[in-house]
Amino acid sequence: YELEVESRDSKGKPGATIQGGFTTAPKPTQSDRVEFTVSTGQAFIDRNSDEGYKIYDSMLTKHPDLSFFVHTGDIVYYDRLAKTVPLANYHWQRTYSLPTNVRFHNRVGSYFIKDDHDTWTNDCWPSMDAPEMGDFTFAQGLDIFVKQVPMHRRQTYRTVRWGQDLQIWMVEGRDFRSPNTMPDGPDKTIWGKEQMAWFKKTFAESDTTFRILISPTPVVGPDRDRGKNDNHSNKVFSHEGNDLRSFLASQKNAYVVCGDRHWQYHSVHPEDGIQEFCCGPASDPHAGGWNQKDYREDYHR
Repeated sequence: YELEVESRDSKGKPGATIQGGFTTAPKPTQSDRVEFTVSTGQAFIDRNSDEGYKIYDSMLTKHPDLSFFVHTGDIVYYDRLAKTVPLANYHWQRTYSLPTNVRFHNRVGSYFIKDDHDTWTNDCWPSMDAPEMGDFTFAQGLDIFVKQVPMHRRQTYRTVRWGQDLQIWMVEGRDFRSPNTMPDGPDKTIWGKEQMAWFKKTFAESDTTFRILISPTPVVGPDRDRGKNDNHSNKVFSHEGNDLRSFLASQKNAYVVCGDRHWQYHSVHPEDGIQEFCCGPASDPHAGGWNQKDYREDYHR
C-alpha cells in the first residue's frame, strides 16, 4: 500500500505532505518469502550518525523488500530524561523526528514491544517504588506507550501470521509481572497466568511451518552473572522460565528472538535445546555488558 498524508491550517490552506507505504501479510494459505528484522536498545544519547541511527538506512539498503520490523523494547529511555508526562512525550517526539527513523518507518510496517525503560525505569514492575522518577508514574508510562506506538491497551501481547510458513508471538513483559525481589515459586511471574495460557494455547494450535516467540527479554540467555534479576534466564525467575522452556521444547520448529541485552548472541539451552537469537542494540555506542572472551560452550553458537 502507498499513502499520502496531507495537512492544512485552521483556515484550510494546504500545508506539508508526507508519503509512505507498507506491506500487509500474505494469506495463511499462501506460501511466500517473508523477511523481517528485529532491534532493541535505542538510546538517544547513543545516536551514531548526524541524522540518528545508521541501522535504519542499512536495513532499507540490505533488505529492500522488508516485510516488517519488530522493536523489542527500550525504544526510549525515560529514566535518563522523563520525570513528567510532557517530558516523556517529548522523548518520543524527538526520537521519531530523526531523519533515519522517519525514512525507515515511512516504508516499513512495524510492531513495537515495550520493556522497562520505555515503560518507566530500569527493571521496573507495577508495584515498584521509584522516587527518582519524580511525578512520572508507572501507570502513566503504560498509557503513553499505547498512545505513542499506537495500539490498544488490550493488544500489548498478540500473535500475527505472515502467510503459510511464519507466525510470530509478541509478548508483554511489564504489565503483569511480580516484583523481581519476590521469592521464586509457582506464583512468581513475568507474563501473568492469562497471558501464559493464551501463549501456550495459540502456539500449540498453530500449523505454520516456523513459530517464533519474540520476547522483550531473554528466555534462554545466558545473562551476566552479577546483578541481573529481571528475565526468564535469571535464577530469580527459574520456576516460570523452566516451565516456558519445557513447553517450547515440546513444540516443533519453535524459536526465540529476544531484545534487552546490549550484545548479540545465538544460544542453545543445554537442557531443553531451545534456540534463542538476541538481536543486540540499535547502535554500537549502546553495545556492551558482556566480556567477548566469555564464550560458553554449553550455550553459545
